Amino acid sequence: MNPEETHFELIVIGSGPAGRRAAVQAAKARKTVLVVEKGQRVGGVSVHTGTIPSKTLRETVLNLSGWRERGFYGQSWRAKNNITADDLLDRLHKTLNHEVEILEHQFARNQVKTFCGQAAFISPNAIEVVDEHLSITHFTADRFIICVGTRPWRPDYIPFDGVNILDSDEILGLKTLPHSLTVIGAGVIGTEYATIFSALDVSVTLVDPGREILPFVDRELIDEFVHELRDRGIQMRLGCAVDKVEVTEGGQVLTTLANKRSIRTDMALYAAGRTGSTDDLGLENCGLEAIERGKISVDQKSFQTSVPHIYAVGDVIGFPSLASTSMEQGRIAACHAFGIEAHEPPAFFPYGIYAVPEISTIGMTEEEVVERNIPYECGIARFRETSRGHIMGLKSGFLKMIFSLESRRLLGVHIVGEGATELIHIGQAVLNLKGTLEYFVENTFNYPTLAEGYKIAALDAWNRMPREQPSAAPLKNLQDELESKKAAG
Repeated sequence: MNPEETHFELIVIGSGPAGRRAAVQAAKARKTVLVVEKGQRVGGVSVHTGTIPSKTLRETVLNLSGWRERGFYGQSWRAKNNITADDLLDRLHKTLNHEVEILEHQFARNQVKTFCGQAAFISPNAIEVVDEHLSITHFTADRFIICVGTRPWRPDYIPFDGVNILDSDEILGLKTLPHSLTVIGAGVIGTEYATIFSALDVSVTLVDPGREILPFVDRELIDEFVHELRDRGIQMRLGCAVDKVEVTEGGQVLTTLANKRSIRTDMALYAAGRTGSTDDLGLENCGLEAIERGKISVDQKSFQTSVPHIYAVGDVIGFPSLASTSMEQGRIAACHAFGIEAHEPPAFFPYGIYAVPEISTIGMTEEEVVERNIPYECGIARFRETSRGHIMGLKSGFLKMIFSLESRRLLGVHIVGEGATELIHIGQAVLNLKGTLEYFVENTFNYPTLAEGYKIAALDAWNRMPREQPSAAPLKNLQDELESKKAAG
């Protein structure tokens, strides 16, 4: 970038999924765009410490541990007997380099300028950027989009040392694999890492003050998931907060719970929440103020902040904090900023949890349907009942669909098991296109596939449902129900 290029129509702070999509969207509208990334390479949290690294680590573990073949060859079968931390990190670094190269090419192709350094507002329309050499460069812009992401929450009572007690960023730089691990936090990140390390035959204890893990997921799905985790030997200490974490003289980590129970492991991973990376943004200089845990408050339709020419998108604005939804937020924010019509995404989007096994869900849970007093019926297909499941050696996993009894509309799809995050998109299409049970019953699915489970689950529900066709009135009532859910967020 030439030194004289200091003013842009849009400056995007952060180059993760939200920043990437926002920058490219604006560039395609022929706007001058600068992306400022505080890391040494573009990609943001998603590429370097979040989505891509954790999912790459998961895939590497499943491959090297022979996890997917154990149904045929037994628990002791491995693709590599002596798996080391270097084995895991080698594939990780190759994948991340590839992702960065793709992103750099995408920016170059769309004539998006990039600059690496820590950005901070010095006025509502100006920022200063401090690079790795401590040089300061000033930029101005007509509009800004903040998408700086989040970082692990590090409470004062946890003595992080980067060796025995780590956060979810530090775990990616692991030097040696532990024999035992305590994971504090049974949310999405904690559950993912707990199950990934369990697949490596690491003894894992999962701790959380809540009495349920992943409370936003359909309970029947979680019951199945928890049963499998316990069957694999994962210990769960739920409903009790952590009182103290310390490293003993022998080098072990001693985790003491509020009920005085203690857990001794080689290592502890703290994964209980994240905070917005807004501390060094100088928000006070542009008229903004961060709310709880560093988040930025925005209008949920346009992603505009209280300062009209400044937008915020991605994890820094809070729920749902998904790479997929962050991309759409970036697109919508860029369009709104320049007066370009942007189609609002459908109310329902898929949620993917890359644990072992995977979980993916879309639409209403059974608990939500009951709460809304919607007459319904469920259908379930277990992967072991499908021919493809037999071929793959699957012993667990199932697909659940929920249908309205009045309109026969699909209300929700919930999957746990191999390929859940891929399979969910069939249900997503039918749900957002307002399809009914008949779609699954009347259509043909490739055989043998796990997707055949949709037909099995639909027939399971059909066998217990009235045979008469839906009337127009109940369909309208269901539409009103779905629209009210959308309005409620």
